[in-house]
Amino acid sequence: MRRAIIYCRVSTEKETQETSIKRQREELERFAKQQRLEIYRIIEERQSGFDMEREGIFEMLEAFQNQQADVLLVQDETRLGRGNTKIALLHQLSKWDIDIYTLSHNGELQLSEGDSMVLQIISIVEEYQRKLHNAKIKRGMRKAVQNGFDPARNLSNQDQARGRERKEFPIQEVVRLKENHLTFREIASVLQGMGYDVSKATVHRRYQEFQSLEKKGYQD
Repeated sequence: MRRAIIYCRVSTEKETQETSIKRQREELERFAKQQRLEIYRIIEERQSGFDMEREGIFEMLEAFQNQQADVLLVQDETRLGRGNTKIALLHQLSKWDIDIYTLSHNGELQLSEGDSMVLQIISIVEEYQRKLHNAKIKRGMRKAVQNGFDPARNLSNQDQARGRERKEFPIQEVVRLKENHLTFREIASVLQGMGYDVSKATVHRRYQEFQSLEKKGYQD
C-alpha cells in the first residue's frame, strides 16, 4: 500500500481558522481511505503560504526525500504554498516523482496552464545547466588525460576476489553532488559524462553504503 502525507494549512493562528484546519484534516483522512492510501503522517501548520521557511514543509520534504512516503494529500495547491513558494515546492516534488492528490480535483492535481508553463521552463533551464556542467567535466577530464592522468590507476579494490566486477567511481564526487541536491539519476548522468558506466541504482546503493560506513566510523 502506498503511503501518504496529509498536509493542512491555514494562514493565521486565529481561533476562527481552527474549524478550517480541522475540516481539512478530516476530509483528507476520508479521502486517503477512499484512495486506499496508508497515512504516514499528518502535518498541520498555521502560517502564510508565501513563507518558504515552514517547519511542517521541512518535515514533509525530509520524509519524501527519505522515501518514507510517495503521495501528498492537500485540500488544494494553495494550501501547499502561494506564489513562488508554491512553484518551488511543486518543482521539487515533481523531481522526486511525488504524486499530489487534492480534494478540489477529487484526485491527482491538475496544474493550471500558467503553472505548467513555468514548471516546464524551470525544467528546461535546469536541463541545460546540467548539460553545461557535464560538458565542463568532460572537458576537464580530456585535459587531465592529455596531461597524463590515468583514471584506471585510481581504482581501488582491484585485489578483491574475481566474480561480478565492482564498478568504481569517485564516491566523494557523489557526496558533493548529493549535497547540491542533485537526484541519483542526475548524479549518474554526471558520472557517465566523466566516463564511468554506472546506473542510478548503483550510485544510490554505493551512496547508502558510504553513509553507513561514515555513520559506523563516527559511532566507533
